[in-house]
Amino acid sequence: MKNRTIFYCTQCGNELPKWQGKCPACGAWNTIVEQPQERNVKRTGPSTRGVGMGIPVSRPREMGEIEPTDELRFSTGMGELDRVLGGGAVKGSLVLVGGAPGIGKSTLMLQICDNLCRFASVLYVSGEESERQIKLRGERLKVSGHGLYLLAETNLENLVDAVHAQNPDILIIDSIQTMYHPDSPSPPGSISQVKECTMALMQLAKGEGITVFVIGHVNKEGSIAGPKVLEHMVDCVLYFEGERHMAYRILRAAKNRFGATNEIGVFEMADEGLAEVPNPSEALLAGRPKGAPGTCVTCVMEGVRPVLAEIQALVVPSSLGNPRRVSNGFDYSRSMLLMAILEKRGGLLVGGCDAYLNVIGGLYLDEPAADLAAILALASSFRDKPVPHDLAAIGEVGLTGELRTVNALGQRLAEVQRLGFTKCLLPERVQGRLAVPEGLELIRVSNVREALATLL
Repeated sequence: MKNRTIFYCTQCGNELPKWQGKCPACGAWNTIVEQPQERNVKRTGPSTRGVGMGIPVSRPREMGEIEPTDELRFSTGMGELDRVLGGGAVKGSLVLVGGAPGIGKSTLMLQICDNLCRFASVLYVSGEESERQIKLRGERLKVSGHGLYLLAETNLENLVDAVHAQNPDILIIDSIQTMYHPDSPSPPGSISQVKECTMALMQLAKGEGITVFVIGHVNKEGSIAGPKVLEHMVDCVLYFEGERHMAYRILRAAKNRFGATNEIGVFEMADEGLAEVPNPSEALLAGRPKGAPGTCVTCVMEGVRPVLAEIQALVVPSSLGNPRRVSNGFDYSRSMLLMAILEKRGGLLVGGCDAYLNVIGGLYLDEPAADLAAILALASSFRDKPVPHDLAAIGEVGLTGELRTVNALGQRLAEVQRLGFTKCLLPERVQGRLAVPEGLELIRVSNVREALATLL
């Protein structure tokens, strides 16, 4: 009997009878992949019943009848991770941690076990390393291991049996792409296997109140490998960002049912694992050159945290007919738009120059508040005149060259003053009353040309 195949969309999980170039459900191109169709197998035994049938039948209850418990949220022992999770991990939640290989996902999970084991039982399941390898890595990270149980397993049924036998409070899976259900004919890491395993883990978390951390790899496009529906099933999606050759790592919340999104936690990769960076602004500005043209500091909001970032630019005459443009840590299309505004509204002929824009520290700035600082850095490099070392620039730039105000301006100015800056360039018109920190001089300008004339 010939095995039938079915086609899935890796973005939304939509099933199709045949291959198509564009998914009719989500509109994504080149996301349809072929997978063997699952056979209807009757699943019996204690493992299957533990996953699907072991959950007691619940009845609807009025919201007022439900009593909140004090132990609903607990600390992981790392303040930066607690910040991203919204104040700590939630009991019975399913958290997905994604990132590139070697970025530090397993290191982070193993490090929090040292604190979690002080008040809870933790089961660490790895499908990529043996138990001896995990122990060696734990010794390097100085994890005591008391109350931490290790299991090297990829079979989902064996994993569920081990959870029922051990009854841990916290379960860590490393990684979801290595797990497989024996009743499914698809190979580990396929769309159907990832969906099947994630559904079983979600039932464990919700039905038995176990907090589950799941590690997921990312594909070459930067999204978590597997169907997009995987991110919809979990309660929280955390992305571990940063370059492997750089010291700083940024943990960002893309989805959080129990807290705010777009929060970030900053870590530094050291010899003994990941170290928290409680003051990322000071760390990102360390080593900033004085009196050098082509650099400017701005303040962006990462969730509710203001962070100072240094934008560097290099503008040189081009010997090619098509000038070279490179943007690192800054949206490429946005940087090209700002260069066009700088030439049209600022009067600087940068169209025939090679331009390179870089954000120091591995940050990615996608907020319009960084527009003014980027334009000043480009103009400073073009004219070879430095921006004052004690000045920061905050503001959005429009297509007509006007400067527009941004949100949370009071918090940004307080962070600018705390880091030792004495001047701040910002739009002339702001919304509401603005409390000016003591010792900070505000320079108000209305458009790009006026800003360039004031500073350069």
